[in-house]
Amino acid sequence: MLPFSRLPDHWQPASDALAGRVVLVTGAYGGLGGAVSRAAARAGATVVITGKRKRQLEQLYDAMLAEGLAEPVIHPLDMEVATPKDYAALAEGLERDFGRLDGIVHAAVSFGGLTPITMHKPDAWLRAMHVNVNAPFALTQACLPLLTQADDSAVVFVLDDPELLQRAHWGGYGASKAALERFAAILHEETDTGPLRVHALLPAPMRTALRQLAYFGEDLLQRPLPDATAAAAIHLLGAQGAPARGTILDLRAG
Repeated sequence: MLPFSRLPDHWQPASDALAGRVVLVTGAYGGLGGAVSRAAARAGATVVITGKRKRQLEQLYDAMLAEGLAEPVIHPLDMEVATPKDYAALAEGLERDFGRLDGIVHAAVSFGGLTPITMHKPDAWLRAMHVNVNAPFALTQACLPLLTQADDSAVVFVLDDPELLQRAHWGGYGASKAALERFAAILHEETDTGPLRVHALLPAPMRTALRQLAYFGEDLLQRPLPDATAAAAIHLLGAQGAPARGTILDLRAG
């Protein structure tokens, strides 16, 4: 398992932390994905937003412009059905349009709710494994040539509480997040001396649709918005995140 790390004391995100960089965000219109997209734009990045629903990507695009943020780039991508050719086409498009890629935040996720294994629908299990593990592998692999051409680049994998996910009823989601952490660890071992940095991010509980689905009896308004987690992702994407290379940045209290 990757070792844990913490944010530096009194850390504040620099307004130009990602100036000149191109950052790809998956699941961009989700709670965390949207927050990361906005934070990356505020930090000076050109943001490529992906997701399977074009209309929701367009709504995020409009909202970012209305907030005075730099124009993002929409690239619809359904990670449930995308093929290696689709990921290769995305990488080729990034090279053609920008000539570079400096970071990926894997915020896309599939979670169908808490379910005992005896009742877990095989399709839901396979979907969780595909979206949460197979797709990040395929997308990262397709983009490796661009990422390793950069002087400094980073891939950020979003995890979930490992102590919680090994308990009953977390099913395919829990197993997939464990597999994603192991994939990140292997990729770090293979890239730890090059320009590409591998990071994992472990958020504290936050106000998202996934949280609401898992804890439907909880007052979600008592949880913070994903903004602090998004700011931590920007920290990892920028040069100041280098000391956290090959670790799980733990945002949980304590």
